[in-house]
Amino acid sequence: MSATDNTDPKVEEPKVEEPKVDEAKPAEKTEASTDDSKPVTSSAVFSMFGGGAKKEKKEDEERGDVSGSAKAQREAAEAAKGDDAEDAPESEDVHFEPVIKLTEKVETKTNEELEEQEFKMRAKLFKFVKESSEWKERGTGDVRLLKHKENGKTRLVMRRDKTLKVCANHYIVPEMKLSPNVGSDRSWVWNAAADVSEGEPEAVTLAIRFANSESRSRALF
Repeated sequence: MSATDNTDPKVEEPKVEEPKVDEAKPAEKTEASTDDSKPVTSSAVFSMFGGGAKKEKKEDEERGDVSGSAKAQREAAEAAKGDDAEDAPESEDVHFEPVIKLTEKVETKTNEELEEQEFKMRAKLFKFVKESSEWKERGTGDVRLLKHKENGKTRLVMRRDKTLKVCANHYIVPEMKLSPNVGSDRSWVWNAAADVSEGEPEAVTLAIRFANSESRSRALF
């Protein structure tokens, strides 16, 4: 037998044909797989009835408007502060004219400038009212005797406490007599022909009462 006869005969393997895939068309997903892969949201449910997406969009726009408005207000406030700071004067030497100008001090005259005080004592003064036949109180204060420096005349002046209103003002004349009041050792009575405490000269009967019966009160005039 020859060498060719000893070799095994060649056996051809059967060919398996592979299925052809159309590369142009992508694999289609089934409706069931699509439904299972995506969860159902509330917006999707509302969109089925014509709402949802538009409503959410409107709410987003409103929130955007509110935030934008607040931002605009803040920017406007900061701009106003900046304007105020720019308008403020840099110098601290600011001068304002007074609305009301004070006049110069006016010296008040009491007509006592040319007189010397010779007597002063605290007392209460009364005036006799003829119409009602009673004593009426004129005020409480210091009774003083003032002597003029030039003509030597002496006058009795008495002013009320606090208000300093004159309640007795007349000259001391020789005809004037001081008499003790009945029933009191610290009260005295006299007649003044021309008392000008109320403006016009007036004949009055006055009584004065001191705090005690000190001997100085007897030397009133």
